Amino acid sequence: MSQKIRKAVFPVAGLGTRFLPATKAVPKEMMTIVDRPALQYVVDEAKAAGIEHFVFVTGRGKAVIEDHFDIAYELEDTLRGRNKNEALDILKRDLPTAGSVSFTRQQAPLGLGHAVWCAREIVGDEPFAVLLPDMLMKHDTPCLKSMVDAYAKTGGNVLSLEACEPAQTSSYGIVGLGATVSDDVHEITGMVEKPKPADAPSNLFISGRYILQPEIFDLLGNQEKGAGGEIQLTDAMLRLLKHSPFYGVRFRGTTYDTGSKIGFLQANLAYALDRTDIHPDIRSELAAVLDKA
Repeated sequence: MSQKIRKAVFPVAGLGTRFLPATKAVPKEMMTIVDRPALQYVVDEAKAAGIEHFVFVTGRGKAVIEDHFDIAYELEDTLRGRNKNEALDILKRDLPTAGSVSFTRQQAPLGLGHAVWCAREIVGDEPFAVLLPDMLMKHDTPCLKSMVDAYAKTGGNVLSLEACEPAQTSSYGIVGLGATVSDDVHEITGMVEKPKPADAPSNLFISGRYILQPEIFDLLGNQEKGAGGEIQLTDAMLRLLKHSPFYGVRFRGTTYDTGSKIGFLQANLAYALDRTDIHPDIRSELAAVLDKA
């Protein structure tokens, strides 16, 4: 039986330069999708998959993330005194249980692989999940939940996959596929970073969710710098693939890259339209804006 996935790593040390000047003082992960930080949606996805311990790999200027996942005594006391019970309930709903959140620093911008490696002492010797906080993955069944369900049957390492247009493979990390395990679950035989369409082994790319065995930490610890002078997670996964099986779970929902301006705006619209309290107003206001455009 596969060991339960209890811990998840959230790499949140990035500078968010694509959103300057907004991210000069506000971490990009804390920019709001409707009225909740983008990071909260990703944490909620992890909770829905049964994650019990949340590990945030932060950097300088990210203390507000720690504050968000802590009790705000003055705020709560004020809300209580003003009988703002609905707002108080929302804060309590999102508050992690004591001891279920850890923070560690990535002291230098050395890439995703290095950020994951920084969590090694907290994760320890057990399999774990990694969720990229820029990627909001929207579906009736949360992406990580589907992966955890697949992992319970396959073990090994599990990656989320999505399809791109064959002509766009040079923009993604593309996987090669082996045997089909079940609907939307396949063995992974290889990974190629940004191949030309003629050289791509498939049109399925790795899309921001990972379940990894702890052996990845030793590989990351001696991984040479790759593209961009950074320690690349994909390079270490390729080495791990030689002696540990990988599986891919195809995600068929919608992914919003909130690290891009277009993706951020799309996510705000999509999640707003899901909200029964503001849905009618959003539709009418959007129609009015488009009429004036």
